[in-house]
Amino acid sequence: MWLNGCVAVLMPISFPPRSQSCVGHKGVTEAWELLHPSCYLHQTRALHAEGALKAGQQLQRGSSTGAVCSVCMLQVGLSLPHAPEGAARAFPAELDGDGGDGSSTEQVLLSSSPITVVVTPEDDSWHISGSCAGNGQFVDWDQMPEVEQQADPPEDTLSRPLKELKKLAREGCWATSRTLRAAAYQQLCQRVACRLVTPDALVYGDVAMRLFGKHSSSSHPLPDFLGGCPLPTYCLNMDGVVALKKILICIGNLFPDITYSPALPSLVALLLHYSEDEAQCFENISRLIASNAPHTSYIDQSFLAHQASCMTFGDLANKHCQAAHKLIASVSENVFEVYSEWLSWLFRDLPFSYAIRVFDVFLLEGQKVLYRIALALLKQYRLSVSSAEQEGTDTKAELQAFVQNIAQHITVDKLLERAFGIRLFSRKEIWLLQMANRKALMERGITMVQGRQSFHLAVDMQSFSSSIVSAQEMRIIWSWIPERFSLFPPLLLFTTSEDGYSLQRFYSCCEGYEPTVLLLKTTEGEVCGAFLSSDWSERKKNGLTSGFFGTGECFVFTVRPEMERYEWVFIKKPELAKAMPRSRQRSPSPIPTPLLSSSPHSRSASPNLLTVPAPQRKGRLSPFLAIRHFLLPSKTASMFMSGSRDGIVIGGGGGQALSLDANLLWGRTEPCETFDNPPLCQENFKVQLLEVWGFQNT
Repeated sequence: MWLNGCVAVLMPISFPPRSQSCVGHKGVTEAWELLHPSCYLHQTRALHAEGALKAGQQLQRGSSTGAVCSVCMLQVGLSLPHAPEGAARAFPAELDGDGGDGSSTEQVLLSSSPITVVVTPEDDSWHISGSCAGNGQFVDWDQMPEVEQQADPPEDTLSRPLKELKKLAREGCWATSRTLRAAAYQQLCQRVACRLVTPDALVYGDVAMRLFGKHSSSSHPLPDFLGGCPLPTYCLNMDGVVALKKILICIGNLFPDITYSPALPSLVALLLHYSEDEAQCFENISRLIASNAPHTSYIDQSFLAHQASCMTFGDLANKHCQAAHKLIASVSENVFEVYSEWLSWLFRDLPFSYAIRVFDVFLLEGQKVLYRIALALLKQYRLSVSSAEQEGTDTKAELQAFVQNIAQHITVDKLLERAFGIRLFSRKEIWLLQMANRKALMERGITMVQGRQSFHLAVDMQSFSSSIVSAQEMRIIWSWIPERFSLFPPLLLFTTSEDGYSLQRFYSCCEGYEPTVLLLKTTEGEVCGAFLSSDWSERKKNGLTSGFFGTGECFVFTVRPEMERYEWVFIKKPELAKAMPRSRQRSPSPIPTPLLSSSPHSRSASPNLLTVPAPQRKGRLSPFLAIRHFLLPSKTASMFMSGSRDGIVIGGGGGQALSLDANLLWGRTEPCETFDNPPLCQENFKVQLLEVWGFQNT
């Protein structure tokens, strides 16, 4: 900064300036912006410039003790050196002089008058660790299970394409070198697209000085967003634990919108292992918090977001871990409470050597990879226990103990291999599901920290009454339903025992409700049904032409003689949806539909000719598992539900999973491509009872 031929340079205590070049003939404001580029604390750089000007004026008057910026209280000293004239050089990359009193000095020649800039730290007990110590300074090496092998990775490892980096991270390449992993973490965090105003290392220095001063972090309460959860230390030493607390307190100060984030301490602790100092760790975790990449999330920051993530995991477990889900639902009173711990399995219960490998891929691939690994843990848990062993046990505690002792069951390499073998839907699809779950929670009024009613409690054993299924059978059906709907108790909309065998009455009672559950009992005593994701009024959008509608959340099921569910074929085989070239991604033209007759023996020989719905109009949020999101190789594999004045059809392609005539009296069931199901009961059947259930408050 130039002040009448004299130069004063201000910089944050213990941090090298971001600008490595000469300040030159810039005004006060521009000079301060170069040396203090991030000014989140004071909201505007103009305040700093004004404070710097006052400090410079003190120096110009000959103050022997230095000056202080009136805004951020950074101390600056000045002395005249005895350097030979003309020995001009650039602004130093680091302050490498070391005085006996701990002050740093450096000579700089700007114009004809060389000066020495002295940065004098305050004499306090709170110290911001410097970068000279290198990563690993916060680690208690005696507690570490094993030290990474110090191999020499190829120099171009981190410059490889993203696809190759993902492969290397999944295979554990970074685990072979502590230096490589530290460099990878730094590079990946800096690549995260985040909000324009995101606190960085310099801001951390400012805020830490203001918050702590001469006081230790123990005198400050931890942020409320921890939700009272214990701090995971992950083999950090005492300095590391103190640094962890300081960073969390600063996050709470700079990110007031974070109201609930129990996983955040674990992520900070893991980053500290491979950070040069606290400030670098803070800057990197801030970028993850402030990420604004589309359909990508790293850290849940509210109770609503956390609950929606837990519900999303429950939905994914319901689809991809059916055996484990069935076991947990059979022995646990509150399945959602079990699934609500899924993030804690990864970033609290897993041993460090497993958690850090999870963190490797998490930085590259975001939250979707966490769902994969948690599902793999759930699958492994099912393989390791039996139904008999689970009777009368606390499933939540059993799962926690299982994850803590995971090394006895599977290696970390095998766990990741199985995780990436699970064929999840796209990041966008999962995001749509999370948004749908958030909406359901908001409609239910669950936005603050509170308990959530599980589907078991939604189906009340005392008050529930059906002529087709028992309360216990309905509870199992409710456990198959997407989480956002199982929040609500069942509501009877239509029953043939009271409303009669009338298709028009069926439509009038069910229209306006979405989704619905159809239950059917045959005269032979067999019971089957379907979960239907869309409102029956959707049938009217096709005019006189009958067409299929609905989404991939639809499924059909049997209750008696055995309980079994058959979901959309692409849930179990999502790779099929990627076989079609993008050029063919369009909705088929409407095709005339044959009428359904009232006799089960006169069904059309070509039940596949119903149309697939046209694209939804722009501007409306696309639903989860809508067929427009997929490159489908065959239109016959996305026929979910259809209705006309001649009857209703559920499932199509090669046959109809379930079809009923206009009198709701005769029906037929066949294998179909949409659900890849066998006949749900005797192929041609007569209806004894039919019920349709909706969801209260939906």
